[in-house]
Amino acid sequence: MNYTLEVLIDRLKREFSVEVNEGAPQVSYKEAISSETNHRETYKKQSGGRGKFGDIVVNIMPADEGKPGLEFINKIKGGNVPKEYIPSIQKGFEQSMKNGVLAGYPMDSMKVELLDGSFHAVDSDALSFEICAKMAYRNAVPKCGAQLLEPIMKLEVVTPEANMGDVVGDLNRRRGQIEGMDDRNGAKVVKALVPLSEMFGYVTQLRTISSGRASSTMEFGHYSQCPKNTADEVIAKAKGKVEA
Repeated sequence: MNYTLEVLIDRLKREFSVEVNEGAPQVSYKEAISSETNHRETYKKQSGGRGKFGDIVVNIMPADEGKPGLEFINKIKGGNVPKEYIPSIQKGFEQSMKNGVLAGYPMDSMKVELLDGSFHAVDSDALSFEICAKMAYRNAVPKCGAQLLEPIMKLEVVTPEANMGDVVGDLNRRRGQIEGMDDRNGAKVVKALVPLSEMFGYVTQLRTISSGRASSTMEFGHYSQCPKNTADEVIAKAKGKVEA
């Protein structure tokens, strides 16, 4: 655990009598889709009296590059789905994207084209179409090449030349990609991209392999698709928590 965090936890307990639950750091994964699918979803419920009915036809696909969140396009011509229900359909997809289909992580981005549908003069309402959209998301997204994205960090390490080999070797073991090497004030500077999930405990390890002479700085870079073995582990762990 980070030394500063240990001090803060100790102070909370001693000075403020606040009990603190300490847990392992969590990685903010995201989910995305890589392919397109056409899907029809019908929500129909009858339980005496007025029922529920919603019916939509959608294309679900990756969003255009640089457009986060939901890109929703209404392509319905005429009144197959009354216009007052369209915002409810959009709302259903937006809310569903908070939980991805693989491991429950937020869906990074997605495009939905509303192509067609139908309604019932008595049983249809805004809630019916919202539920219908949520069902469409749940049933269609798994067909769209769902994938897990992990945060990639920009890392800079300043190290004596004598420790250069150990620093680079350690980064390779952490799935790091070396971006460049420079000289600075008699020391070597290594720049790399490294998955955040591999960086817990790095400061301590760097101190060990350099006898305390190397230092590092790290900032968020971007999200990138997880390798399959890593994604499988994360998904299995997430499903295990849900089942527990």
